[in-house]
Amino acid sequence: MKLKMLIKDMEIKEMTGSADVDVIGVAYDSRKVKQGDVFIAVKGEKVDGHSFINDAIKKGASAVVYEKAVSSQYPPQPPLSKGGIEGGVVFIRVNDSRKALAYISNNFYERPSDELAIIGVTGTNGKTTTTYLLKSILEAWGKEVGLIGTISYIVKGRHYDAPHTTPEAPEFQAMLSEMLLSGCSHVVTEVSSHALAQRRVDYTNFDVAVFTNLTRDHLDFHATMEDYFRAKERLFKEILSKEGTSVINYDDVWGRKLIGDISGKVLTYGLETGADMAAVNIKDFFEGLVIDIKFRDRVHGVKSSLIGMHNVYNILSAAGAAVSLNVPWDVIIDGIRKMSSVKGRFEKVDAGQDFLCIVDYAHTEDALERLIYTARELMKSSEVRSQSPSATRRGGKSEVRQQRIITVFGCGGNRDKGKRPIMGKIATSLSDYVVITSDNPRDEDPVEIIKEIEAGASRRNYVIEPDRREAIRKAVKLAEAGDILLLAGKGHEDYQEIKGIRHKFSDREALEDAIRDRTKNV
Repeated sequence: MKLKMLIKDMEIKEMTGSADVDVIGVAYDSRKVKQGDVFIAVKGEKVDGHSFINDAIKKGASAVVYEKAVSSQYPPQPPLSKGGIEGGVVFIRVNDSRKALAYISNNFYERPSDELAIIGVTGTNGKTTTTYLLKSILEAWGKEVGLIGTISYIVKGRHYDAPHTTPEAPEFQAMLSEMLLSGCSHVVTEVSSHALAQRRVDYTNFDVAVFTNLTRDHLDFHATMEDYFRAKERLFKEILSKEGTSVINYDDVWGRKLIGDISGKVLTYGLETGADMAAVNIKDFFEGLVIDIKFRDRVHGVKSSLIGMHNVYNILSAAGAAVSLNVPWDVIIDGIRKMSSVKGRFEKVDAGQDFLCIVDYAHTEDALERLIYTARELMKSSEVRSQSPSATRRGGKSEVRQQRIITVFGCGGNRDKGKRPIMGKIATSLSDYVVITSDNPRDEDPVEIIKEIEAGASRRNYVIEPDRREAIRKAVKLAEAGDILLLAGKGHEDYQEIKGIRHKFSDREALEDAIRDRTKNV
């Protein structure tokens, strides 16, 4: 494709060279540049692509897009590389390299979103489950659906690893293009705040944008909650198609703020009076949810195998998006019913033990609180009670032991430190017993992270075990019949990141191993 087609109508400050050159790819990482690529120099969280322009040229970049002002290290017209194309390298200076990266990527892959129905889901919690619910609904409608999100990227049954919740612009547009060529008509994608702040999905034609909620998270990246909100807001104010629909959680304080800030079609959902779509008559069993959804003076009975009030909101958000796409209600109900649990999202682990084990991705204060509250509600259900609390004999009398919630959790390194003591308070306040451990410590000392968690503990009902595998073993040894054991923080992840290395680790596998070992020793 000719460079002039990629940059047509793009805002350019200055250009050196002819745009009538061929481009065979788009790159923002100099290590991945191939002969004939256009290299866009973007500033990352750790490194600045402008420092690697000459490396990109040496590898054969046909064009370079950059934004930084002239300096002694970066002259306005860098010397042409002998390794470059005949006629030299084209240099294009822009105001915003990330914006240019999104623009060029979209054009290089021939604007795939123009021929797809794209639904974007953003918010702190609930994105993954909402996208899987929507995928199930749309498939029940007979559509081929692609999915981009935290667990994996899915194209016609093919699963790809997901290094980011939302890929960088070239990978995102390449994925949309592959989905289109594979016969997909709809794409459901999680849209992270990082992706929005870094313009990864700019110039994508979104038909529906869903806002689930906003609670404290990623404040290591966003300076304040207001900045975090403004990043999320971009999907609705700047990127969503003018004809598109915003589906917003009316019960969330930030959701109401968003409603007041945007124009266009809005559909609200929630439990409170005033929402366009409301859940009523909610029954939360261990077997799943039974709810009625009121919408436009009609009531639709919905059943789901999902559990907990947080999933009531996820169901409402998915139903709202489906309604916005004109999916019939009988199909919506069928799609919700067919969707089973999502990997690492309140996932039950049964290895023959007589207590309930749940693996969940909860890694924010709000998600952890919801997880423990849901477990507390489950204790009232007949199925958990049927596992029967253990009876002990004291003084010749039988006593029934109180069922307990045992929570294992930690906090990630190189992330928002402010939430650590808050999560420590939540876990110790709401759980009967807590094992504080390591999550993904990354470049931090896990012991120091644990100390910051411990500082928020409300009572001394916890132990500390930095080794996550051993922490899980300790929790399994502590658990008795009828208890609920919660493993929070990692969910679907199959690794633990320590000092830049990802070691193979799965909460589910570690839990199953611990239960098997306990069974052998009984």
